[in-house]
Amino acid sequence: MAGSTAKQVLFEPIFSNNPIALQILGICSALAVTTSMSVSIVMCIAVIAVTAFSNLAVSLVRTQIPGSIRIIVQMTIIASLVIVVDQVLKAYAYEISKQLSVFVGLIITNCIVMGRAEGFAMTNPPLLSFLDGIGNGLGYSVMLLFVAFFRELLGAGSLFGVTLLPVVNEGGWYVPNGLLLLPPSAFFIIGLAIWALRAWKPEQVEEPDYKMSRHTAKEAF
Repeated sequence: MAGSTAKQVLFEPIFSNNPIALQILGICSALAVTTSMSVSIVMCIAVIAVTAFSNLAVSLVRTQIPGSIRIIVQMTIIASLVIVVDQVLKAYAYEISKQLSVFVGLIITNCIVMGRAEGFAMTNPPLLSFLDGIGNGLGYSVMLLFVAFFRELLGAGSLFGVTLLPVVNEGGWYVPNGLLLLPPSAFFIIGLAIWALRAWKPEQVEEPDYKMSRHTAKEAF
């Protein structure tokens, strides 16, 4: 993205180049932590912080890193930040930290974080790299919260733990859809979100890898 402005770097990953919807990255956590809006928000903040500050740190030392060990250096920086985030969550949001379980630690292996450090921060100045990390974190967050909204609302009848659709077990009228609390439901919601985004932005539709033959069966033989 040579020559990109700060505004492009910050806002393009939200819809125009979304890391989940267009690049299909970060799917693992999108399946696992999106049963609750509150848990998803904490995960989003963690990913934004790690992506932004790892980009900043990598960009600051990029000219001093030998090419042969650059991936090791990047992973060390990312892992250090993830450890800090994990300890902060355990200290100040212990219950949510328990719900996130291993998925905070797995931010280290998140392709969004690694990809931006290698693909952007290694070739761009610190400020742009920091904004790129925030932008990609926000793009990730938009999709994560979109999925969590529908999963919690329709799966449990609540948002942020507050009941909005009174469930039949408590004398209400809504029958919760238990399927939405299972990981496969996130695939369906992400798929619908990608379909809607590409209907809105047709330029994001990829060319097919192959085309069906127009030959008839008679011509084939």
